[in-house]
Amino acid sequence: MDQITPSSKTDKYEYHDYYNMDALLEEDHLLARDAVRAWVKKEVSPIIEQYSEKGQCPTHLFKGLADIGAFGPSLPAEYGGGGMDEISYGIIMQELERGDSGIRSMASVQGSLVMYPIYRFGSEEQKRKYLPKLGSGEYIGCFGLTEPDHGSNPSGMMTHFKDDGDHIILNGAKMWITNSPLADIAVVWAKNPEGKIQGVIVEKGMAGFTAPEIHGKWSLRASITGELVFEDVRIPKSNILPGVMGLKGPLSCLSKARYGIAWGAIGAAQDCYDSALRYSKEREQFGKPIAGFQLTQKKLAEMITEITKAQLLAWRLGTLANKGEASSAQISMAKRNNVHMALEIAREARQIHGGMGITSEYPCMRHMMNLETVLTYEGTHDIHLLITGMDVTGINAFK
Repeated sequence: MDQITPSSKTDKYEYHDYYNMDALLEEDHLLARDAVRAWVKKEVSPIIEQYSEKGQCPTHLFKGLADIGAFGPSLPAEYGGGGMDEISYGIIMQELERGDSGIRSMASVQGSLVMYPIYRFGSEEQKRKYLPKLGSGEYIGCFGLTEPDHGSNPSGMMTHFKDDGDHIILNGAKMWITNSPLADIAVVWAKNPEGKIQGVIVEKGMAGFTAPEIHGKWSLRASITGELVFEDVRIPKSNILPGVMGLKGPLSCLSKARYGIAWGAIGAAQDCYDSALRYSKEREQFGKPIAGFQLTQKKLAEMITEITKAQLLAWRLGTLANKGEASSAQISMAKRNNVHMALEIAREARQIHGGMGITSEYPCMRHMMNLETVLTYEGTHDIHLLITGMDVTGINAFK
């Protein structure tokens, strides 16, 4: 696939910190943020509109993402991670999603859904074999949980394997898998002969394993998405993750990714707000900038209020995560709130831009389309509401 020529358009983005959140951050957090922000301005902003419009993934950015430490930022450096804390991880995801949700997805899948389960549940041999290459970007990974008929109910999965001496035979299919057509390895969750869920590392080139690309997306168009299909794939038993059995394995990975999304969505919201604020000061109607009209100010004031609330929610979640005290339900609340917030801001920002808001000259429409997917993946908006409901009532409403 040919690399797209960068646009000459200047990225004028400025970060908005209404409550002086920077005072709550450490120097390492700020250094990580500034480095990733500079990379996004240089490498992502000049090309992202063109790649999104063409529905192509800028695969050359995988190496750059590795170079800036975006793959597994909070995993130990000895295993290919960044050795940073959870707030640094969140801030990196925020800056990447300010560029594009698809770029953040490329990174968060690699780090949270591939490297993390291998680090947490893998054998020492598996860690040494895969993690350094994933951290450096030499290997690309994907995560196989969602199936064509089982999304919000992963326990109903049909993908399974049977025993075959020193190997297993894997059959089934997974759907809506970020990075899958490019992936060198897939962390796949399947039922063992006893019906219990286990993680298996499937390698590219294994006979019977294919990963066709999904086309026709109106959202996350700069991210590559596909299926995983397993037809009698013979895999060494040494590729089974030994450290976990049951749904707690994949769900813990999803919590790690959802945490990053809670931060990432703020970046998309910030980009839309920043563009709307600048446009409203430049665009004149009835003899003055539209920023001078009450309805525009109402929109902008509500935007920065919601962004500030989301920033505080993410920061507090990060302090809990650093102490190992962030519950999956708390992560669900932040993911749900912050993504919904970002989507609403993208819609309001598009209105402020008027007709120009639907063009690629401004980022709002692209963010809006992307966030429609982010609202659904890693647990849908409604499912996260039920997770909070179950947590506060103690009653399971899923069944």
